[in-house]
Amino acid sequence: MQEQAPKFAVVLSGCGVFDGSEIHEAVCTMLAIEQAGCVYQCFAPNTWQARTIDHFTGHAVAIAGDEDNRNVLAESARIARGNIKDLSEFKARDFDAIVFPGGFGAALNLSDFAVKASACEVNVEVRRALEESYQEGIVIGAMCIAPVVLAKVLGKEHIHLTVGNDKKVAAGLAKMGAVAEDKSATEVCTDAEHKIVTTPCYMLATSLPQIYEGTHKLVDEMLELMDY
Repeated sequence: MQEQAPKFAVVLSGCGVFDGSEIHEAVCTMLAIEQAGCVYQCFAPNTWQARTIDHFTGHAVAIAGDEDNRNVLAESARIARGNIKDLSEFKARDFDAIVFPGGFGAALNLSDFAVKASACEVNVEVRRALEESYQEGIVIGAMCIAPVVLAKVLGKEHIHLTVGNDKKVAAGLAKMGAVAEDKSATEVCTDAEHKIVTTPCYMLATSLPQIYEGTHKLVDEMLELMDY
């Protein structure tokens, strides 16, 4: 049993479901961490978004290279209320866990899975953070579409993940070496051997209470793996 409250790193990918972090998932994750008596620090890669979406119309208003496109770190700071660090500053030895909320930013900014599927590439700082976290043995969590990033970096370890029951995405996970498990909106997939916990969230959820339940279960399972 740990004497000090576990410390989570929360990695964001922007602000908004269609081009960044899913805000409900991110906020409920931070709430779950605090309600468990733990602490967190938000991080995001200091890079440009793949695209910027008008969330009212659903249309792209800028793409990579445009002057009015947005920075992932700057946008993520909206959710973190400014209390955020460049992911390049992350050191796994300073944390007990690292968690990735979902949103298309995970498949557009943290990786390009949305474009290249299993042939995707992962942002260099995201890859470093995940590899370092795995090597240090801290617990790794992800929700919604974010498990695809874990699969690309750690799939060779044959990790178990869930993306709900999405067969197309599950097939992509399998091509990267990961094992996809079907789970309902509020269930979690716990890979105790590799210290990884995932949950579907908005891959299946239809309400905010389901997101609240799923994120709290994810955090609780992560704490179980820490023996806290």
